[in-house]
Amino acid sequence: MTEIDTDYLVIGAGATAMAFVDTLLTESDATVVLVDRYHQPGGHWTVAYPYVRLHQPSAMYGVNSRPLGNDTIDQTGWNAGLYELASASEICSYFDQVMRQTFLPSGRVSYFPMAEYDGDGRFHLTTSGDKYRVVVRRKIVDTTYQGVTVPAMQPPEFPISTGVPVVPPNELPAIRQPFDRYVIVGAGKTGIDACLWLLEQGVAPADLTWIMPRAPWLIDRATVQPIPLRRAEDIARDYAAKHEAIMRAESIPDLFDRLNAVGAVLSIFPHERPTAFRCATVSPAELEQLRKIEHVVRLGRVKRITETGIELDGGAIPTSRRVLHVDCTADAARQLPIVPIFRDGLITLQSVRVCQPVFSAALIAYVEATYPNNDVKNELCPVTPNPRTEKDWLRFTLSANSEQLRWSGNEDIGAWLRTSRLQPNIAPPIPDDPAERAAYEQQALAAARQQNAKLEELLHAHDAP
Repeated sequence: MTEIDTDYLVIGAGATAMAFVDTLLTESDATVVLVDRYHQPGGHWTVAYPYVRLHQPSAMYGVNSRPLGNDTIDQTGWNAGLYELASASEICSYFDQVMRQTFLPSGRVSYFPMAEYDGDGRFHLTTSGDKYRVVVRRKIVDTTYQGVTVPAMQPPEFPISTGVPVVPPNELPAIRQPFDRYVIVGAGKTGIDACLWLLEQGVAPADLTWIMPRAPWLIDRATVQPIPLRRAEDIARDYAAKHEAIMRAESIPDLFDRLNAVGAVLSIFPHERPTAFRCATVSPAELEQLRKIEHVVRLGRVKRITETGIELDGGAIPTSRRVLHVDCTADAARQLPIVPIFRDGLITLQSVRVCQPVFSAALIAYVEATYPNNDVKNELCPVTPNPRTEKDWLRFTLSANSEQLRWSGNEDIGAWLRTSRLQPNIAPPIPDDPAERAAYEQQALAAARQQNAKLEELLHAHDAP
């Protein structure tokens, strides 16, 4: 067994691990051992379906020290007019370059791909069987606790009769003969991507069936574009409209009616009230395409698929062996019980900013390198659960406002945020004049407090007997 000394042992080399290590290298002189089961960095991106793209602009993803993409606006396709969205192959290549051109040349990172972590600072290589023991001077960093799961990582959760074609979205590009119908199972980001890909490949909307256990609220991608693509006055107008919608709402259903009316959230089907929220974004053109799908099944979750039918919680629909069923049901961002991010000898990466895992990981690394006390670190970086239901939109906004209140006046974090590439430039611009800046910041903090009080009131009224 080979013994290695290091400051930090990082388990996993996915997107959050890469963002954490990148900032740690910048903000400290620490050494790192990275242990990962895959053959290259990138985590779930290395096994994701090949046509997947980011749902957020490339300019807001990756690691702090290296831009992702070319900072361009898409000119073609259903994302035309908005910032480019990196593909899976681009993201995998990007993280490979970060590893080979930044991490390894630093002389402070030792990287072990094709390695299985055995616990207690020990791991082995799955190719040779070589065993290692790591002596950790500071902390072990667990980046796998709330890792992303994609359909290719697990079989369907429902039984399937022999001979019935059921595939993960990864296998769609392998189609060589058309099917009579395509059934998409799941309404999350993966299901949306599968529907859009099939439509883009010429499948008629009439030949699609979309099994949608819970309709999702979506975010208009056009509203989360960085400056300068979005004008400052448009951002300020949208913030004011959302604030008014929150403050005037009389109930959660009324709130969503108001948010929908001002474009803060979108429904795929205009006359349907969604009940889920998972941070998925769509462009206006993508939304137009999704609305062309008329055969949408709202009978709950799939219980089993036989040669002749799909059995669901609330009924059944016919099927056959000439129908291709696409399983998009993996819980991509599962929410395990919250644990403190910082503990003695251990960092457990979780989201600090909702739906922004790489930003969260980079911030956690900065706080780890800057502050000596775990209690202070945890106060600065409380965990924000991954959203699932429409009520979680309220918690999503509560968290964003609380983040603003928590970090206001903290000069260290403020300076880091101003220089962080992963801090999206999607908020109203702050005035340059010191007096105007101070007045603006006080007004923004007051608005955050008002919104939080109202959102708590709506949640309490909704949950009360």
